[in-house]
Amino acid sequence: MQFPLDKITDNIWEVPIAFSKYMRVPARIYADQQLLEAMKGDETLTQAVNIAQLPGLLKYSITLPDGHQGYGFPIGGVGAFDAEEGIITPGGVGYDINCGVRLMRTDLTYKEVEPVKEQLINEIFKLVPCGVGVGSKMRLSTTELSRAVSEGIQWAVDKGYGWDRDFSHSEEGGCMKEANPDKVSQRALKRGASQLGTLGAGNHFLEIARVSEIFDQKAAKIYGITDPDQVIVWVHTGSRGFGHQIATDYIRVMEEATRKYKIRLPARELACAPLKSREAQDYYEAMSCAINWAFINRHIIMHQVRKAFEHIFKQSAEDMGMDLVYGMTHNTAKKEEHTVDGKRVEAVVHRKGAARAFGPGRKDLPPDYKAIGQPVLLVGTMGTASYLLKGTEKGEELSFASTAHGAGRVISRSGARRRFNARHIINDLKNKGIVVKAASGRIVEEESPDSYKDVHRVAQVSHDVGLAEKVMMSVPIAVAKG
Repeated sequence: MQFPLDKITDNIWEVPIAFSKYMRVPARIYADQQLLEAMKGDETLTQAVNIAQLPGLLKYSITLPDGHQGYGFPIGGVGAFDAEEGIITPGGVGYDINCGVRLMRTDLTYKEVEPVKEQLINEIFKLVPCGVGVGSKMRLSTTELSRAVSEGIQWAVDKGYGWDRDFSHSEEGGCMKEANPDKVSQRALKRGASQLGTLGAGNHFLEIARVSEIFDQKAAKIYGITDPDQVIVWVHTGSRGFGHQIATDYIRVMEEATRKYKIRLPARELACAPLKSREAQDYYEAMSCAINWAFINRHIIMHQVRKAFEHIFKQSAEDMGMDLVYGMTHNTAKKEEHTVDGKRVEAVVHRKGAARAFGPGRKDLPPDYKAIGQPVLLVGTMGTASYLLKGTEKGEELSFASTAHGAGRVISRSGARRRFNARHIINDLKNKGIVVKAASGRIVEEESPDSYKDVHRVAQVSHDVGLAEKVMMSVPIAVAKG
C-alpha cells in the first residue's frame, strides 16, 4: 500500500491523521531516505498506521530507524498508551519478552586479547550453552523458578552469580517489582526451568569487541570506556522459551478480551485489553516475570564470561576491571511518566525491538549516570560494529525516550539461507580478524552481516535527530552465535 508521507525534516516523516478515519494520531517515522525506502519494502508502514488506530495512544505511533516488519508492531516500533484510556497488547512487546543487551568493560587491550581470542571464545562457548532448544546446566524446580522471577537478579547474586554492584547498572535494578508467577502457566514455568544461563539462537550473540572510536570523551569516561583498543563484551539474548510461552498464552487471552471489550482492531496481531482490565493486569504481571527471567539469564551469562576470562588470563575479573557498563531491555511494556502537551502523564510505553533512552536527571538512572543520561546499547552484526550512545532530553520529547536497538533486518532468515554460504561468511570474517563460533552453519547464514541494514546509518539517524547521541563505536574480534 502507498502512504502519503509528510516530510517534517530530512530524518522525520509522518503519515498524517487524515489518511484514515480510524487514525487517532499521526504515524511518525524516524529514518533517512535510504532507511525509509527499506521500510516501504515490507509491511512496516502499514503496521505503523495500524498502531495509530489503537485506543489511548499518545502523540503518535513511532517507528525508529531500524524499523522493519514484525508481529503486530514493527520491530523498532513504539507506542505510549495513556494509563487511564489506553490498552496493552502483546503485539507491541513480542514473543521474546525482554530480548536485551548487556555491555561489560574491561581493562584489557586488543593487543592482550588478540593472541588468545580463539581460546577465549571457545571457553565461553563451553560455559554458555548456545543453540536452538539447548538446555542449561542448571535445573530448577518450578517453585524455585517462581522465586527467581519474583526477585530478579537479586536471586542470581544470592546464588553466587555476579556482584552486588551489578544491580545499579541494570535497567529497573534488574527486577520488575510487579512480577507475579501466579499469572504464569505451568507450561511456561517448565520451559523456563531448564534454560537459564543459555544464549539461544537467532540474532542472539555474545561478542568480544574492541573500542574503535570514541565520539564523546566525557560520557565515555563516565561509562568506563577510556581508550581506543579497550576490550569490551556484548551479550544479547532474551527470555527464550519462558517468554515465548507467556506471549503465546496471553495472545489467546487478549483475543478473547478484544471481543469482550468490543475493541476495533486494524489487525488481529494487535489483540489487546484496556489497561485497567483484569486481563491487562494479569499480562503485565506475567510479562514482568519474563522480563526478570531475561535479566537473570544475561546476568548468569555475564558471570560465565567473567569465569572464561579468568581461566584464560589467570587473573580475577575484579583485577581485569570487568564491570557492567549497563544492562538494558527491548521488547517490553512499562509504566513510565512522560510529558505530553506540557502535562506530566502516566503511560504504558510499548517498545518492540526498541531501546529505552532516558535523558539526564531521571530518577530511574544509576546515580553515577544521572548527570549524563542513560547508556543506550545499539548492536550491529558479527561483521560490522555496535554503538554505545546516551539518552537525551530531546529524545524524551520526540519518542518517549526510545531509540533503535540494532541494525534491523533487510533479508529474511529463509532468504539469507538461500543467498549466503556459511563457509564463505566465516572465511570473510576471518580475513577481517573476526573469529566466529556457532552452533550451526544455518545460524551463520541467517545472521550474515548482509542480512541487516547499515548499523552506522541507523546510529547516525538516531544521533542527528536527537533520539540518542553517539558515545563510542566498537568492532567485533570474536563472536559466539547460537
